[in-house]
Amino acid sequence: MQQAISLVFLNWGHQIGYFFVWTYERFASLEERKIYAKQELNSLPVSKELKQAYWFLHVAILLFGFTAILGKLISLREVMLVWHRLWITCLSIAFIPGVIKALGNMTRREIVRFMGIGLITCLHWLTFYGSIKLANVSIALSCLATTSLFTSFIEPLVFKRKVNPFEVVLGVVVAIGIIIITKATFGYREGIITGLIAAFLASLFSTLNKKHMGNHNPITMTFLELGAGFVFITALLPVYLHFFPEAKLMPDPSDWAWLIILALVCTSVAYVLALIALKQLSAFTANLAINLEPVYGILLAILFFQEHKELEAGFYLGTGLILFSVFLYPVIRRIQRKKAERARLAA
Repeated sequence: MQQAISLVFLNWGHQIGYFFVWTYERFASLEERKIYAKQELNSLPVSKELKQAYWFLHVAILLFGFTAILGKLISLREVMLVWHRLWITCLSIAFIPGVIKALGNMTRREIVRFMGIGLITCLHWLTFYGSIKLANVSIALSCLATTSLFTSFIEPLVFKRKVNPFEVVLGVVVAIGIIIITKATFGYREGIITGLIAAFLASLFSTLNKKHMGNHNPITMTFLELGAGFVFITALLPVYLHFFPEAKLMPDPSDWAWLIILALVCTSVAYVLALIALKQLSAFTANLAINLEPVYGILLAILFFQEHKELEAGFYLGTGLILFSVFLYPVIRRIQRKKAERARLAA
């Protein structure tokens, strides 16, 4: 029974990934394009692992795009929403054969490290859904689009490489976009600040996962990280309920279907696929691609909630600047590397 569940669980994501592969390839970073170019130059086939990473990452992005919509549909506040999401997700992953056993292959230090990353992931979810509740889906997703900006600074610190000056320029453009959004949606200022914190935390846990994942089983990593998040929130529930005694603990009957979809499809499947992809792609590449999530999410928010009626033109101008900066990055990096390569050959 467990093996059947595992096969259905993973093959489902693979089949959808195959369908969407062509879309993601348009957004490959220069690192991957460089690999493609080198392989084409040597008349070698494109790496199967790299292609699979593209497929899996794009499926994860599509599924992540639905999480904001589901967060809006579910009536629970952010803390209880994330708590229910975590226990359902962990329970579903525990049924996959070999997940618990693989913990024995990790050292105590590695387990503690991944549990720490899990706490960061948990805080990201809390702030992300908090941003949705404080503002709306579109604003929360616009703030999330700054994830790659934070990564451009965090990744050099973690991997001990120099910061690219052009990334600082893009950071200024993104900051201008945030200022425009804030002025256009001043009543949602708390939601914007919370959303920016969520973006920073998303960048941090993605970069740390990239550095420390090594050859570990990504499904086991997911179970360990999300399990740590569940324990963390459970331990803090008495404090939370003391300050918010009116908080609803259990979902409404109509919430359960959305919670199951959120936990099983948009978390278990999406998170595992993203970790598998991260083994082949850089943290910046992954976060750059994940910035498609706000595009999908905002369009869905317009479709489901007619949020365009709540937002002024300044919001879309600011969001456009942020997305322009995000997608301009690989283009400029390609130009820079071509110049550096020409200079090296001329020397």
